[in-house]
Amino acid sequence: MGIFQAIVMGIVQGLTEFLPVSSSGHLSIFKNILGVETDTGLLFDVLLHVATLVAVFIAFYKDVIRLIVEFLVIVKDGCINLVRFFKNLTAKNKQEYIDVTSTSYKKFVIMLLISTLVTGVIGVLLKDVVDSVSSNLLVTGICLLGTGVILILSDYIAEGHKKPKDAGLLDAAGIGAVQGVATLPGISRSGSTIVACMLFGFDRRFAVKYSFIMSMPAILGAMILEIKDVDTSLISGSDVLAYIIGMIFAGAVGYVAVKLMVKVVLNKYFKYFAFYCFAIGAISVIAYIVML
Repeated sequence: MGIFQAIVMGIVQGLTEFLPVSSSGHLSIFKNILGVETDTGLLFDVLLHVATLVAVFIAFYKDVIRLIVEFLVIVKDGCINLVRFFKNLTAKNKQEYIDVTSTSYKKFVIMLLISTLVTGVIGVLLKDVVDSVSSNLLVTGICLLGTGVILILSDYIAEGHKKPKDAGLLDAAGIGAVQGVATLPGISRSGSTIVACMLFGFDRRFAVKYSFIMSMPAILGAMILEIKDVDTSLISGSDVLAYIIGMIFAGAVGYVAVKLMVKVVLNKYFKYFAFYCFAIGAISVIAYIVML
């Protein structure tokens, strides 16, 4: 892979990971256009996602740090509850259990854990399918057309006001399932999960925050799954340089896209991205037919 190709792919990833137009779909299309071949399989794709993960952390670092702290508190409270459970089996005076969802951020943590678990299960089940169609223009095009339909309908969803304290466990599971299916190329992870949050009645600003922060453990999980299958002996010095440059561009552009996405959702501009998905999806399908 050349440096120019890595830069283009990094920019494409940074923009499309957060804008609702499917990063995996665009990476698939641009790989075909640029003739990108990597001996390390999906490693470059995963590294680009890691770069955008850093962008999410920077954009929401206050929330992420607070969530990490609350997660540790939940672990501590959970251990205390476990000890009390066994003591209560024989004690006459039962001890009360600590409520691990007593604050909005604690509830937020529980929701993220459930969403991540569901995403992980679906991701593992779909892994072979995703790997086999990751560069298929027909599948990518059809999924992009589906993304366009989802986006154009989303602007008509009634304004929600639900926050973490009002959410149920099924909300988190449903959103996690949507993120799992969005591993298919052409289905926008950010677009589909934000729309899912809105369908469950969440406030639009929180929907964006939930979607982006939820992507962090999913990206880390994908990285772990892919890295264990990578043959490092196939990675050359030029590949390492290209990968690093691609990651830098993906992270920088991704940070800008995160900030832009908040305004897109709040101002109901999804329909414009829907038209773009329709166009790119149609081009992808046509390109597949022409290349037969």
